[in-house]
Amino acid sequence: MIEKNKSSNLLEQSQYKYSLQDVDEPNLYRDIYPYDEVPKVTFNHRRVPFAMPDEIWITDTTFRDGQQSRAPYTAKQIETLYKMLNKLGGPKGLVRQSEFFVYTKKDREAVERCMALGYEFPEVTTWIRAKKEDFNLVRDIGIKETGILVSCSDYHIFKKLGLSRGEALDHYLGVVKNAFEAGIRPRCHLEDITRADFYGFVVPFVNELTELSREAGIPVKIRMCDTMGYGVSYPGAALPRSVPGIVYGLHHYASVPSDMLEWHGHNDFYHGVTNAVNAWLYGASGVNCSLLGIGERTGNIPLEAMIMEYAALRGSLDGMDTTMITEIAEFFKSELGYDIPPMTPFVGSAFNLTRAGIHADGLMKDAEIYNIFDTEKILGRDAEVAISNTSGTAGIAYWMNKHYQRSGDKVFTKQDPIVQKVKEEIDKLYADGRTTLMGDEELEQIISFYYPRMKEDNV
Repeated sequence: MIEKNKSSNLLEQSQYKYSLQDVDEPNLYRDIYPYDEVPKVTFNHRRVPFAMPDEIWITDTTFRDGQQSRAPYTAKQIETLYKMLNKLGGPKGLVRQSEFFVYTKKDREAVERCMALGYEFPEVTTWIRAKKEDFNLVRDIGIKETGILVSCSDYHIFKKLGLSRGEALDHYLGVVKNAFEAGIRPRCHLEDITRADFYGFVVPFVNELTELSREAGIPVKIRMCDTMGYGVSYPGAALPRSVPGIVYGLHHYASVPSDMLEWHGHNDFYHGVTNAVNAWLYGASGVNCSLLGIGERTGNIPLEAMIMEYAALRGSLDGMDTTMITEIAEFFKSELGYDIPPMTPFVGSAFNLTRAGIHADGLMKDAEIYNIFDTEKILGRDAEVAISNTSGTAGIAYWMNKHYQRSGDKVFTKQDPIVQKVKEEIDKLYADGRTTLMGDEELEQIISFYYPRMKEDNV
């Protein structure tokens, strides 16, 4: 049968329908995942085309996966962060959804607080166990969509659940039917998809889900969960690790539309952001993230990173308020006591800070030379310098101008006597064995000793 593809405007043959391959022994891909060695990346040289959807967006798992790796948030803290997510996502709701637990009194209070705000975005969704009473729970709260765990690798089906593939498929379909009966949109979390038999289990299972969805008249969302961070986006990489192959296969062989495809990745091998971007490029509308990347083990995809990737790919922020990224980071530090590693892009204390005098000299002449973009405009954070024995007079002058808000003809230069004197004092400290950076208060004391009129001059 030949049909016209509305996206490519080409005549295409109807795709082969894959059937479940029920096997006696689990396929653990031991040649790729030997366990006592670093996992291997294999290639079959098959490439699939870019298929960027008309719309792409971000979803949030800060209060679900993100909450599994730190002290639980209070309901009030969740409400505050949820408000920030609303502002960050902007009027178009590019932070589309946020998922919550609902098992404890605190969890339900947080859900109720956020729903009471009446925001369209992020939509409040949940994550529940595959039990009928849980569907009734979320239905009574007023939730329209919930995540359901449907582990899809033989590691989980055989080793964890003790089922065959056929038994697992039947169980999962029964759970989805329970969701339909409760009037809930199911979001099926295909756990461990990068170790699963893609055409022997994943595609046949999703085909069955697609058929159930048509019969019920309720959409089913597919979340592709790279639970262990094994996914790669290299051109020509083979399944089960190929992110392009997974997205393409579900889109073309299981008829899942882009707006029902969502990527959820982890960062165990530093591929988190790259894999999420490629999920967008190859046809998934949604990427699931957490604030600051906080999540299981090495963490999830940092939500703030995907905000920047969106802007880079689309050429616009489309109304997103990126200054909220800095406010969120400050909230994590001051209110939650979370220690953000200094070199973390966009949110770390050192992400736009230089210690080198030659870099500081460039910043004095034009911030664009060494700053990635206008961080003051985009993130509400000026480029900064840290003062040590390597900062030179350029670094000291830059710090003084910024700290004392000097501009125009009042700026300090490298040649100013006070700058030279401060450098002499700093050099003495490091010559005596100091190894740490200079603090702001220390610098103020040195400057006030040699220039006691600094504050009186309204610098």
